[in-house]
Amino acid sequence: MNSSMLSLLGGTIKGTELASVIEILFLLTVLSIGPIILITLTSFTRIVVVLSFLRQALGTQQSPPNQIIIALSLFLSLYVMAPVWQRIEAVSVAPYLQRTIGPQEALEQAWLPLREFLLRQTRKADLGLFLRLRGEMQKKETEAPATVLIPAFMISELKTAFQIAFLIYVPFLILDLVVASIVMSMGMMFLPPVLISLPLKLALFVLVDGWNLLVDSIIRGFK
Repeated sequence: MNSSMLSLLGGTIKGTELASVIEILFLLTVLSIGPIILITLTSFTRIVVVLSFLRQALGTQQSPPNQIIIALSLFLSLYVMAPVWQRIEAVSVAPYLQRTIGPQEALEQAWLPLREFLLRQTRKADLGLFLRLRGEMQKKETEAPATVLIPAFMISELKTAFQIAFLIYVPFLILDLVVASIVMSMGMMFLPPVLISLPLKLALFVLVDGWNLLVDSIIRGFK
């Protein structure tokens, strides 16, 4: 009887150790593909592209630096995605840690809130493009697999980012044209117009509280 209990206890310990090893491997896998998940499944793409275009429109070369743009994009993405992460934690992570659901069901439950976010931000034309390329036009949009939804979401984000960038460029382009016309009319042929337009663009951006307006419009765009 004692030997049977010891064997049973040994089997339980081995099973627990195996489950722990699997969880560690899963965690390491998630951490290794974390950057890909951040870029492809969150609002990071739109935000970082818009901020990069803003720097080019201002003509400030490497200011703000790439590190600042990426860091700001990261924290804005965390802010935008916070409701999605909270839902994932409630329906997937917490039940899995409490051992009420298995690993596969946890992944399925975690995908549902993220899928809703991706569908809400993806244009129907982009989603239809990838469904058509795979020959699955008969499927509903809500039934699109991840291999279709994710690339459709990414090109939708890029299109939206380019549209925002166009709106950012217009006032600065007009200011550049006005300054260039004034410089040419005054006969200052050897004075680069950018030397005059750059401080004017910075002053305009500060006076209209550009950072506040830009961040507000980006975040509202996801709602």
